[in-house]
Amino acid sequence: MLSRLAEERATGVLTRERGVLYLVEGQVVHAESPATPGLDVLLTTRGALGSDGWWEAVSEAGADRRVGRFLVDSGRLTAGALELCHLGALYDAAFFTLGPSSGPARFRYGVAHWIGPVRPVSVDAVERETLRRHDLLHRIWPEPGTDTEPLVRTGRAVDSTLPPRQRTVLDQVDGERTASDISLVLGRPGFHTLVDLRRLAAAGIVTTRSPTITSGPVAAGSGPAESGPGSSGPDGSRTPQEAPATPLSPVSTVVAQAAEAAQASADPDVALLRRLRDALEAL
Repeated sequence: MLSRLAEERATGVLTRERGVLYLVEGQVVHAESPATPGLDVLLTTRGALGSDGWWEAVSEAGADRRVGRFLVDSGRLTAGALELCHLGALYDAAFFTLGPSSGPARFRYGVAHWIGPVRPVSVDAVERETLRRHDLLHRIWPEPGTDTEPLVRTGRAVDSTLPPRQRTVLDQVDGERTASDISLVLGRPGFHTLVDLRRLAAAGIVTTRSPTITSGPVAAGSGPAESGPGSSGPDGSRTPQEAPATPLSPVSTVVAQAAEAAQASADPDVALLRRLRDALEAL
């Protein structure tokens, strides 16, 4: 659809599950996604512009769709600073908008964004950059779960040479936040956060949060064992049974999880095997 809209030199907004792209005469002029901070957050968090200045621009020029022009004409931003920050926000939001989606794409003709013209980008350039970023993430760490799932620390010691940028991201990993949450807290482009988190995952420092595993039979014929509350029975159903008297050790927990995963699928769970390795190394 995006290529067809470029050929048509269409003007309007393309809406997908994780964001929107604004087009003017077939070129991308703006992009937004809830997965990454918007232009306003990037400008105000980094100190390039005060929040009062931003809202003044929106109030004075938003109705005319000339917010970007107002920021430059009023002297609050140089044209180069606005263009650089806007292009970064555009490519960042486009990356998430054009990612895998289960929902339909829709295009509304004639819709314009209130930021106004800054610097149009060709559809080909946006698609090339999106693919380049996907390839980069895959080379760093091929498991995409770190991009969307809550993250936890593995307990592995952090080397003193860890770059400050990654350490700042690591400080926000609390077992609840996702990559997008961390980006919003830090006011940092979402893709940059994904890069740092995948590098931390590749180093064995962070991983995706897993459900708590209670004790249960590891394999048939291994002897009697009791399941914990809400554990899975032989048919996969949940059985509210009494918890074991002795809790599992971290290694036993991971072994039990690996056994259940092996029974459920013939494909190896790479992340699970790595957690098993880390647990064994910790002994």
